[in-house]
Amino acid sequence: MAFHRITLTVNGEPEQVDISSNLTLLGLLREKLALTGTKNGCSTGECGACTVLMNGEPVNSCMVLAVECDGAEIITVEGLAQDGQLNPVQQALIDAGGVQCGFCTPGVLITARALLDRNPHPSEAEISEALVGNLCRCTGYVRIIQGIQEAAGM
Repeated sequence: MAFHRITLTVNGEPEQVDISSNLTLLGLLREKLALTGTKNGCSTGECGACTVLMNGEPVNSCMVLAVECDGAEIITVEGLAQDGQLNPVQQALIDAGGVQCGFCTPGVLITARALLDRNPHPSEAEISEALVGNLCRCTGYVRIIQGIQEAAGM
């Protein structure tokens, strides 16, 4: 098995790691960098629990090989809060009661952040469309959508 040294920025911190060719970004984050907020829900890119931002775009980290991240900027759920303050979308999801078991929450938060970065005032339909790749088995999405609307100041 081949090994590679990659350099990337994770949550604003430069990282240089030696990885195997078959390691996924999810594996790199959880196993090598101890960033366990990103969850492994399905390993097939279907549930969205592992969503992170890669160069500003949401990706299913279980479907991205870590070697593809050489030179990339990665933001995980741990990177949303700044200086001890929750990101507005984190606080809004809490306030709206959009968190139950919490397993989908990291991916939902990253997806919401990406949406609000692109479109600061999305409609309910645009929020629902953005969340299509994030499966939640607990909330029924109503409070998640309300939280994202609250974060958008709607």
